[in-house]
Amino acid sequence: MTRESLRSSLPRAAMFRHRLTWRMLTFGAGLLFVTSAGAQAPPRAAGQAKPPAAANIQPTPAKKMVLEARAMELLKATSARLAAAKSMAFTAVVSYEYPSQLGPPILYTIRYDVAMRRPDRLRVITPGDGPASEFYYDGKSIMAFAPKENLAAVADAPQSIDGALKVAYELADIYYPFTDMLVEDPYAALTDGAILAFYIGPSGMIGGTKTEMLAWANPAVFLQIWIGAEDKLPRRIRAVYSGDPLALRHDMDISNWQIDSEMPADTFASTNAQGAPRIAFKRPVEVSPPPRMQVLGREKPSKAVPAQTLAKPAPKSP
Repeated sequence: MTRESLRSSLPRAAMFRHRLTWRMLTFGAGLLFVTSAGAQAPPRAAGQAKPPAAANIQPTPAKKMVLEARAMELLKATSARLAAAKSMAFTAVVSYEYPSQLGPPILYTIRYDVAMRRPDRLRVITPGDGPASEFYYDGKSIMAFAPKENLAAVADAPQSIDGALKVAYELADIYYPFTDMLVEDPYAALTDGAILAFYIGPSGMIGGTKTEMLAWANPAVFLQIWIGAEDKLPRRIRAVYSGDPLALRHDMDISNWQIDSEMPADTFASTNAQGAPRIAFKRPVEVSPPPRMQVLGREKPSKAVPAQTLAKPAPKSP
């Protein structure tokens, strides 16, 4: 399910491009449990009653990780709806926290306008914040276009959306937080490595739509997911990742759903992009992490700054 696994397969349950990780602290059924067995009691003051005998102190039992049927059925339902769609379009607004030098995180937001037609058409327009970018796949090649700089990179790609996404990642570290919703088998992607899933309850607060909330986790990420109660489409996803000592939060709100709508052929091409000067696809290069991250002892930066304009640079901390 890691980015590295893309070298051999498509991403699994990888919802957010900026892949920080969540601390394994107690959530839902709980992941870490502290008992009194190894703790040393403080000295007893004069006249203080004796504590209960050790035999009478029972350690807190570790709660079992479970995959609740109701939560898994919701994931099956939304996966089936996505997999059955011959075409779909939606808007994904991704908000992620980034540490400042003072400590409290700053919130950055990216918007993606997505159109897809199975089995081999995809368009992702990213207007900002940050440098605008466009991505096109026409069944034969992938193209990344930077409209402000008027530069485009083009590469051959397999005749499948799964294959095109894999090539885009391998060539230039292009990865989208909604990738698992586009692949041929969303259920396999959304549930890979699951160790915990439970139903939370209903909500009517997301985009004015009635939703059902569930929580899901594997050893690397904890997700809270809002799924439309009637249409079974994902509406919101929140992630916290295990390698992040700050437990920064990543949210993706998904709206403007269009399922099986007609899409003209020119939806998946751009005259401006096709006429732009060509540059090569390249993977990002890493830079030193901000001071706050260094103080926390992280060995690697949480983001990479790209070698060229086709990928978004990491935002600067104030």
